[in-house]
Amino acid sequence: MDSMSMEPSLYTVKALFILDNDGNRLLSKYYDPELYPSMKEQNNFEKNVFNKTHKADNEIAFLEGMTVVYKSSIDLFFYVVGSPQENELMLMSVLNCLFDSLSQILRKNVERRYLLDNMEGVFLVVDEIIDGGVILESDPQQVLQKVNYKSDESPLSEQSVAQVIQSAKEQIKWSILK
Repeated sequence: MDSMSMEPSLYTVKALFILDNDGNRLLSKYYDPELYPSMKEQNNFEKNVFNKTHKADNEIAFLEGMTVVYKSSIDLFFYVVGSPQENELMLMSVLNCLFDSLSQILRKNVERRYLLDNMEGVFLVVDEIIDGGVILESDPQQVLQKVNYKSDESPLSEQSVAQVIQSAKEQIKWSILK
């Protein structure tokens, strides 16, 4: 047996971030504290990745010794970063799961404004897909089920005042009856 063979490990992600079409950070999670320990280093890495990828027509890049898979949609860029030894197909499945889950939550409007309006859902999705850098889920339907997202439910901002009052009355009635 070769002494250089790698030990089995869980699939891991070093970082995940979403940038707008100007390269500004909307969301980022770095799972390896040694990779880019300071905010300045993280921002420099993100700018470098954005500058190399925002006009490219590819889905994968190797930058600064890292494997980067990415996807764009209207005015957003989604990035998943792994080590150079990481399986690119697993990183791409994480990226696709993130994009498809957000597409469902944002009702197919995957753009900056809707993403910022639904940031709590975005963080829930990211946390269901990756925990501490370990890939937990790559099926968007499972992620949506875990974050308890119902596509037929309209958020509070899209409900009329009468609907909100009626819903509150029903909740109060049921809490009193218990």
